[in-house]
Amino acid sequence: MTCRELVTFLRAYLDGELPESVRRPFDEHLAGCAECAAYLRSYRDTVDLAKGAFPDLDAPVPAEVPEDLVSAVMRSRSNR
Repeated sequence: MTCRELVTFLRAYLDGELPESVRRPFDEHLAGCAECAAYLRSYRDTVDLAKGAFPDLDAPVPAEVPEDLVSAVMRSRSNR
């Protein structure tokens, strides 16, 4: 696995969704590539910080948020 390929799998890796056939080369690459290991740590920290910025995800959307924006966000979430 190359560094570029590793980046395409980061989200699935952190979500525990990589199949074994991809996870094994991913882990092997991380073990031998300090730059990718640091990038993964940075990526994970960024995701954790972003999640921490919005602790109450069940709060209602404020009325002033345009409905088309809410719809676009919801569509993007369901595409994952």
